Amino acid sequence: MVAPAVPEIYEEEDIYAAVDARTESLQNLRELGPPDLVYLVKQPKTSSHRQTGVYHHVTGVDASSSASLAAYVNTLTFSPLDKTHKVVSGIYCCYNAFSHLDMRVEVKIPGSLESYCIDERGDKRVATEALWLETFLCGILRAYTYADDGSGDSIRKIVGVRRFNPVTNTEMEHKFLDAAERLFFLGRQLSSDPETQVPNTVSNHLTSGLLKYIQTTGRYTSGINLFEKLRTRDVEVSSLLARVLIMADEEVQAVRLIFDALQDVPMDYALLDCQAAFCQSKGEGEMALECAKRAVTAAPSEFSTWARLAEVYVGLEQWDLALLTLNSCPMFTYQDKDTPRMPQPTRIMLPILAESMLEEIDEGQPRQGDPADYVHPSLRRLHAASYQGTFLKAYNLLTKVAAAIGWDQLLKIRSEVFVMEEEYRVERQHSTSKHTRSNTRTSAEVNGGDGQEDDDDDHHHNDANPEDREKEAEGSPNGLQDEQLESAIEKPEQSMASEVIKSGNEDPDPSHSAYTQFRNKRLCERWLDNLFMVLYEDLRIYTIWRTEMAQYRQQAIEYKKSATEWEILGELAERLHHFDEAIEAYQHGLAIRFAPKAMRGVLKLYEKKNDTRGMLGALIRLIAWQYRWYSEFSPELLFLIRKLIEDEGAVKVRSIVQATNLPQPVLDLTHQYCQLCATFRSSGSDG
Repeated sequence: MVAPAVPEIYEEEDIYAAVDARTESLQNLRELGPPDLVYLVKQPKTSSHRQTGVYHHVTGVDASSSASLAAYVNTLTFSPLDKTHKVVSGIYCCYNAFSHLDMRVEVKIPGSLESYCIDERGDKRVATEALWLETFLCGILRAYTYADDGSGDSIRKIVGVRRFNPVTNTEMEHKFLDAAERLFFLGRQLSSDPETQVPNTVSNHLTSGLLKYIQTTGRYTSGINLFEKLRTRDVEVSSLLARVLIMADEEVQAVRLIFDALQDVPMDYALLDCQAAFCQSKGEGEMALECAKRAVTAAPSEFSTWARLAEVYVGLEQWDLALLTLNSCPMFTYQDKDTPRMPQPTRIMLPILAESMLEEIDEGQPRQGDPADYVHPSLRRLHAASYQGTFLKAYNLLTKVAAAIGWDQLLKIRSEVFVMEEEYRVERQHSTSKHTRSNTRTSAEVNGGDGQEDDDDDHHHNDANPEDREKEAEGSPNGLQDEQLESAIEKPEQSMASEVIKSGNEDPDPSHSAYTQFRNKRLCERWLDNLFMVLYEDLRIYTIWRTEMAQYRQQAIEYKKSATEWEILGELAERLHHFDEAIEAYQHGLAIRFAPKAMRGVLKLYEKKNDTRGMLGALIRLIAWQYRWYSEFSPELLFLIRKLIEDEGAVKVRSIVQATNLPQPVLDLTHQYCQLCATFRSSGSDG
C-alpha cells in the first residue's frame, strides 16, 4: 500500500520541547490519550554540531512491542525531501490509557534501543509485557477514535497526523480481538462517549471501538464469537452480542438472546435500550415505548435512556410528551478527546503525496497568506454548529419535532406543557390577592420557583416569545449562560415526574392547586430554553437565505456567497432536516472549490438515489483528499466502499472506479480500500 507523506514540524532552538510538553500533559489526560508522538533528531551530514528536532503525530501503528515502534522510526530515517540531513535518534511515545503511562521507545541510529514508560509524575518505569498488551489495544482504539469521517473535521483539529489502518489483515484482527478479550473487563477504566455519565462494562471506549470495528469491516462472525465467549463470564455482555447479531442480519437470534438475557437481568438498561431501538426500527412504536420506559426506570441518570424515550415519542407523534421527556434528560458537560498541546514550532513542512494530487482538489484552494473567505456575521453566530455530546443529540431531537410540525405548532405545544413567564406573573398576581404572602411563597417553591418575590430575577421561566430571549442564547456553545449553571445542568433541578412518564396524568400534589392555570405544567430547564432560542436563530437565518434565493431567481440574478458561507448554509439546512436545500448549498460550494465536508454532503445525495457511479466518484475524491492530508484510513469511507461491494459486487465496483477519467495513482488509492475488503473476505468481494 502507498504510505502517506510525512509531515514535519520543526523545533530548531529548543530540542525535545515537544516531548517535554507531552510529559507535562500526562496528568491532565482523561480519555484514550493523544495520538502517538514521533520525535526525530536530525543533523547535517557534513557537520554534527547543529541538531534540529522534527516531530509529527501518528495513529494506527502496531504498538504491541518496542520492536514494532522502533521499526516505524527506522522507516523515517530516509527522507526524499531532505537529502542534506540525517536522522541520528528518535523517540516514539504511545499512551497507555489503562495504566495512565506513556510508553516510550528511544532509538539511536545506528546503535541502541531503549524502551521504558513515564508515569503522570514524569518518573521512569519498567515497560512490561502486560503494559505493552494494554498499549497495543489503546493504539487500535485511538486509530478508530481519531480517524476522520470523510468531512475533514478531525484532520483539521490536529496538524500533521499520519493516520494508518491498525488492522489490515485477519492475523492482526485475531491479535486485536485476543487483546480485547483479555482486557475486556478493564474497559471501564478507559472512560466512555460523552453521552454516557458513568462508564460500565458495556459502555466504554473499548466496547465502542469494538462495535465500530465490526461494523466497518463487516467481520460479524469474529465479533459474535468474541462476545459469546465474554457472555459466559457476564450476562450483561448480551446487549453487545445482540447489537452485533442485528448488524449481521441475525435478527431472530438477537430477539431470542435479548428475551433470554432479560430473564436473568430484567433491569439491564443496555438490553432494554437495544430492544427499544430494534422495535423502533421495525415501526413498532408502542412496543418500543414500553421498553424505553423500563430503560429510563432502570437508568434514570443516563442521558441515552431518556433520549431514546423522547425519540420514541417523536416517532409516535406525541409531541407534548416528547418535549417533557427531553426536558428531563440529564445533560453532561462535553469532554473532548485528548489533544496534544505543543509549543510553538519554528516552522511546519506539509509535503503533498504525489499519488494524491488531483487538479480539481487543488484548484481554487486558498494559498498561504491569502485572506480568509468572507463570512457574514450572522452565519458566524450560529451556535448550533458548535454543539457536542448530549446537547447535540438533544438539539437534533428538537429539530426533528420542528421539522415535523413546524415552528408555530412547536411554540404552541411548548406553551401547553411548560410554564410561560407571562402566565406565571398573571397567575401569581391573582394568587397573591387571595392568599397571604407566605402561602404564595410556599406555593411558588413547590412549583419549582426560587422563592424570590422579584419576578425579574426569576431565571427559571420561559418567555412566551423567543425573540425576547434571543440574546441569551448567544452564550456558550452548550447553552450555558455562566459557569454557575454547570451544576444545574449536570443535575437538573426540576425533572419529569414518574407519573408523567407512565401515563401523562395530572400532578397529584395538592399544593399545586393554588395555580389553577398551569396545574399540570412543568418548568422548562434553562438549557432546553436556550435550545429553543438557538433553533429560532437557525430557522430565522434559514428563512432569510431561502427568501433571498427565491427573489434572486425571480430576477434572474446570480446569488453569490463564498465557499465557506455555502458550507455553513449546507450544514444549517442539514441540521434543520432540509436535505435537498443542504445538497444545493454544498453543490454551490463545490462549484467554487473542493471541500471535503461539501463532498461528503453530496455523497449522501448519491446514497439516497442509489447512484453507484456518483457515490464512487465522490469516494475517489474524498479518499484522495484524505491521503493528501496523511490519512490512509477512514472507517466511514471504508464502510461505504464495503457496502457498495456488498450490493454491487467487487468486479463492478472496480470496473466503475477504473473507468473514471482520473489519474491512475488516484484510482489506485481507492483500489486499496477495495483490496482491504477482499482481504477480509467481505460479502460480494468474490464477484
